[in-house]
Amino acid sequence: MDIIYLLIPIAIILVVLALSAFFWAVKNNQFEDLEGPAHRILFDEPESSTKHPADKTTPDNTVPDKRDNP
Repeated sequence: MDIIYLLIPIAIILVVLALSAFFWAVKNNQFEDLEGPAHRILFDEPESSTKHPADKTTPDNTVPDKRDNP
């Protein structure tokens, strides 16, 4: 029965921490766009007109074989 005197304050502290984390997330707009990332993963990004210098693909979009380079 004495453990109740320890568990009740710990439970109250955990509830206060959870509520403060929730209100912090709401205040910082963490829940602003819930569906955007889910839709964004389904669609391809538009191709840019400039290629990244580290892009080592050939004009026909195949990766060059390492054996071709001496």
